[in-house]
Amino acid sequence: MLQALAAEPSKWRYGYELGREVGLKAGSLYPILIRLDDRGMVEAGWEDEPAPGRPPRHLYRLTAVGQVLAAELARPAPEGSPAASAPEADGRGRATLCGAW
Repeated sequence: MLQALAAEPSKWRYGYELGREVGLKAGSLYPILIRLDDRGMVEAGWEDEPAPGRPPRHLYRLTAVGQVLAAELARPAPEGSPAASAPEADGRGRATLCGAW
């Protein structure tokens, strides 16, 4: 999620657009965005001018703190460090990273 937002950190993005890009359904996507917002990594706002007949949608973008975290996560870990090993599995064979960020 952070990588998708970091591609254009100052651009506001729709949740639906982000979900399609990262392959998450709404039931997983929005709790992640809410947690990122609660932790100050993402700022959320409402669409100013929705299309006629459409309700306003939520928009998201990275904060400065979120940009720093995204850059740190994108950097390769030094060889031999614990972070350089494969991510841990969640018990169902799926990799986890930072609480599903």
